[in-house]
Order: sequence, then structure tokens, then C-alpha cells
Amino acid sequence: VVRKHIENRSAFRSRPMSAYETVIGLEVHVHLCTKSKLFCSCPTTFGVEPNTNVCEVCSGMPGVLPVLNQTAVEYATRAGLALNCTINNDSVFARKNYFYPDMPYNYQISQFERPLCEFGHLDINVGGEAKRIGITRIHMETDAGKNIHEGDHSYLDLNRAAVPLIEIVSEPDMRSAEEVIAYLEKLRLIIQYLGASDCKLQEGSMRADVNLSVREAGSRELGTRTEMKNLNSFKAIARAIEGERKRQIELLEEGKRVVQETRRWDDNKESSKAMRSKEDAQDYRYFPDPDLVPVVISDEWIARVKARQPELRTEKIARYKEEYGLPEYDARLLTSSKHMADIFEETTRLSGRPKEASNWLMVEAMRLMKEQEMELEDMEFSPSHLAALIRMVENNIINRTVAKTVFEEIFRHDADPEAYVEENGLKVVKDEGALRDTVKAVMAANPQSVEDYRNGREKAMGFLVGQTMKAMKGKADPSMVNQLVRELLAGGDV
Repeated sequence: VVRKHIENRSAFRSRPMSAYETVIGLEVHVHLCTKSKLFCSCPTTFGVEPNTNVCEVCSGMPGVLPVLNQTAVEYATRAGLALNCTINNDSVFARKNYFYPDMPYNYQISQFERPLCEFGHLDINVGGEAKRIGITRIHMETDAGKNIHEGDHSYLDLNRAAVPLIEIVSEPDMRSAEEVIAYLEKLRLIIQYLGASDCKLQEGSMRADVNLSVREAGSRELGTRTEMKNLNSFKAIARAIEGERKRQIELLEEGKRVVQETRRWDDNKESSKAMRSKEDAQDYRYFPDPDLVPVVISDEWIARVKARQPELRTEKIARYKEEYGLPEYDARLLTSSKHMADIFEETTRLSGRPKEASNWLMVEAMRLMKEQEMELEDMEFSPSHLAALIRMVENNIINRTVAKTVFEEIFRHDADPEAYVEENGLKVVKDEGALRDTVKAVMAANPQSVEDYRNGREKAMGFLVGQTMKAMKGKADPSMVNQLVRELLAGGDV
């Protein structure tokens, strides 16, 4: 019997990674972009001095009563509708009991047995294959404060305490990091398009906890899961999934068991470490919050929220193709960020030139963002300035070469293009006499090119045009330069 057991363990350890299947579910926390907190009038402004957005309610003083923020309920309902959920007409806030220093109530106000939204789904596409990810629930809750650790001291900032959150809980339907990232990217875009949150991972307004387990391929029984926290970028999430997957498989290959626990991912070390044992629902001792009445919403109210739903990405893509005549590729790239789509639409409205607006954003803006390692949401220039640049090129006030230089100033400093062109003398030179003299000088300085052209080498003319534009510092009218070069070459007047 012992020999048989050893042989079985040896065979178990020899199996490849492909002998295992990864099972992943996500808990995504999203800050709702309300002006005030969930149960008080304190502002939700990010980045202000510590403990300035705090009152008796959100700091958990005795004797105070919370009042629900209706806009937060509407944002949560919008998210539920967009994610194909059932919106419950009545839901209940509960107390989730646990103690952390940054939890001023010593409990979190959340929803448990009766959440606002349930039974939804989100369709993703990975590698050309469509897949539906189930959404178990979307519930509302309060965020915690923030612990700040400096050396041997810790400080508490309650600005974030009681900021409204929605938690979007998926089914364990994902099997790879690629599927997780596809799900998160689509989810973030939907929430941004709804106007419910800016979903900035670097500021913590969108956070994802990864619940992961592994099991033998073909098995229907779930393995022991761990939850990973401290994930503030999609790249970190992908690395954490791969790291935890390998760690669990190695444990099983060694004949050890996976412990149900919460782990913290260290992206610098590309490894995780145990934080605490993973609680189950019963450990939190949920019970209805006696200070809060049930949230009751009518079918008519839900219908009104649905009627006010903004245009989502799929709808925008279809409209851009039909209304603006843009190709599929352009429409998809422009809508890959709500911020980008907003800039495009406003620029198009002001300039009346959708294809020009698309080209500037897709080519020059994307190039500069790549050079500066920026995100799409970091673009801060005014659409009115890009629209003015488009009109200046269209009216031949500046040529496209100069326009690229001007656009860089718009992109970097939101410069007024008309003022910048005037101050730097960048208007197109249309003085035929001055251009003719410059062409003659260029031709005189490059006699071989002149001879080459007259011997049938057409490319020589392009060289002479380029040298003329260079001599004019890019400010010449290209059509006039081409005409003069051709005329002088044909007439022999050099």
C-alpha cells in the first residue's frame, strides 16, 4: 500500500502544467463618482489634505444617522442595467462585521442577502472566441479609510471612508489571465461610458480582487481558492494570476494542500505572500443595518434610469461608421477610451471634419502618447484648439508640416494654435517672388539634381522640392513650390 501511494504521488508530480485548469472569479470594486459620500454630505474629492473630507457620520461618531445618497443608487442601477442584471425592487443594507483601524464604524455597510442587482453577464472575446462571463451580483457598500505607514508610525486618513462603492462579483467563469484582462477592460469601459466612475486604477477608484484556484483538467470540483489583493494595474493582475497559478500547481505537485487565504501581491518582487486566512460569509456575521431602511425602487423609476442610459461603446462604433463614414478600425480606436471619444466628438462638432479629427487623434496624438508613455485619459488639450488647427490647415493658413509642430504644442501645453502661429511667424508664405528666388537658389546649389531631372530621373524633382521647403523652414505653400520647381526645370531658367 505504501509503495502504491509513493508511485501515485510520483506520477502526480510528473504531470505538466497543462494537466491543470485555472478557475478565476473576480470581485471588482468601483468608486462611484458622486459629489458626496454614500451616507453624508462630505465631498469625495481625491487627493486633498488628509482628514479634511470627514464629518461625524462618516467617522462613526455615536448618535448619528446615515442618509442614503440617491445618485449612488442611480449609478449602481445604471451599471446593473448595462451588465444585463435583474434590478431588485427592494434591497437591504447590512453590517459586515470586521475590525481594521481604517474602519471607523468597526463594520462595513454593505449588502448581502438582498443586493441591488443580480444574475447578469458580460460577453468578452479572446483570440477570436466569444465567451460569456456570469455576474453573480452588484451590491453597494462603503469604502474604508486609508492607513499610511511611515517608518515606525502609522497614520489614519478617513477622507475615503464611506465613499460609495459598487462591488461587481463575477462567477468563476474565467480560465486565464487573458480572459480576466478582456473582462476588466470591457467592464471599465462600460462603467466609464455610463459616467458612473472614472475607473482609475492608479487612484484606487477601480480595484480588483482575484479569487483563483486550480484543479485537474476535466474535473468539475473546484479547488481551494485564494484571494489576491494589492493589484493596481492590468499588468500586475496578469502577472499575479500567472504567479499564483504556478504556486498552487507546485504545491499540489509536491503533495501539499492549498490553504484558503488572502494574499498580497508584490509586483516588484513578482511574488505574493500570505496576509491572513480567508474569511467565509458566516465569519462576517452579516445582519440588516438597523439605522437604514430597505431601499425600495419602483419599476417606473428603473424605466426612467434605463431611458437615460448614455450611449455605450458598441452603439458609438455603429454611429461613427454610419454618421461620420469612418472605417471600423478608426471607430474602434476612437472609442477605446471614453475620454478619447469625447475629444473626437467635440472636435468634430466644432470643425465639421470628422475624418480630419480622427486622423490627428489616431496618428499624431497616439504617437506623442507613446513617446511620453501616457494613457489615453491623460490627454488634456482642448478640442476647440484641435478644431482651430484643422480649420487653419483647411484654409491654407499653415501647411501640414507646420501643423504637426503646432499640434505638439497643443498636445503638450494646450496652446492656442492661432496665437502660437502668429507669435512664431508660421503662416504659409505665398509670396511668389520670394519663393521663386528660393527655388532658383536651391537649383543653383544642386546642379547635379537639375541635370538628373532633365535626364529623366523624376525623383530628382522631389529632392529639389524638399530642399526648397527646408530653406523656407517648412512655411512655404507646397503646391506653389511644386509648380515653381517644375516650371523652372522645364524652362531652363535657373
